[in-house]
Amino acid sequence: MKNTWKKLAVMVVTASMVICGGAMSVSVAAETPEKVTVNVAYMPDYSSLNGLISAVELGYFEDENIDVELTEFADGPTVIQAMESGSIDIGYIGQGAHKLCINGRADIFALAHVSNSDGVIGSKEKGTDTIEGLKGKKIAYSSGTSSEDILKKTLAKGGMTMDDITAIDMDATNIVTAMISGSVDACATWVPNSLKVLQEVDDAIQLTDNKTFRADTVSLDSWIVMKKYSEENRDLLVRFARALYKGFDYRADHSHDDEVCGWIADKIKLDKQTLLEQVNVADWTTSDFIRNHLDEVKGYYELQQKSFVESGDCEETPVEDYVLLDVMKEACAE
Repeated sequence: MKNTWKKLAVMVVTASMVICGGAMSVSVAAETPEKVTVNVAYMPDYSSLNGLISAVELGYFEDENIDVELTEFADGPTVIQAMESGSIDIGYIGQGAHKLCINGRADIFALAHVSNSDGVIGSKEKGTDTIEGLKGKKIAYSSGTSSEDILKKTLAKGGMTMDDITAIDMDATNIVTAMISGSVDACATWVPNSLKVLQEVDDAIQLTDNKTFRADTVSLDSWIVMKKYSEENRDLLVRFARALYKGFDYRADHSHDDEVCGWIADKIKLDKQTLLEQVNVADWTTSDFIRNHLDEVKGYYELQQKSFVESGDCEETPVEDYVLLDVMKEACAE
């Protein structure tokens, strides 16, 4: 026993030595990365927060020596405006704001999920219980967001454009109020607002959702940064994405739904049951999916871009110019 302890002591001492200038050298552990505070934009819903809040609560960002400061925003375009002003470093966006990334205003460094949370909702009483019934009606939407995107697609499905309706631009919260009060005839919005409308308006009818258009396009939610920030902080983005995807992996186990929704409920002061109703509104991304299906991820962004190009929102550009697939790959490496 005495000899055993002696051998262990020698091994510990030897492993601690750094021999300079000789043929024998001992490798040492990589230095701990510098502590960094990152200002992060999120939206007050399950889709935006599930992986992020899991990574915060479980210490995954601490493991990467990252302090996360969270700020709430209503939609993607305002997130990008805040990033351009310098008050936000990293942000979450929905489908509609991706056109701004394609147009060169930001880089995408992490796919959050393939969404089915957007929808156009009509009313039997208002005569908007069919797509064709939307013609000439007052429809609430949020410009520049996934709300506008799905509204345009829904109108096109009925052979119409925005010129065929009275489009009323408002923020997400006001859309719900307008539908409940009856001051508009239909709306285009996203979860949880769409769920609220369907619950509160007795004759509400959901006309379309993202899956309606799955053959032609795909609705994506992503995490983004300014181009300058991505160029200067690539290592930080890998660390942030690594922690985030660990949060996604924890969220992917539905035995954790109650816990994760509880964390989100505490953060945004929303009823936990309302959040639990949102756990199946998307195909949630995991690190395993990124590792094994990166070409498919690239294909998602190509299909998304194709739809925006066809609608005249942007010009065709290589996906690699604004989607940092290499960051996703490194962050999710085993």
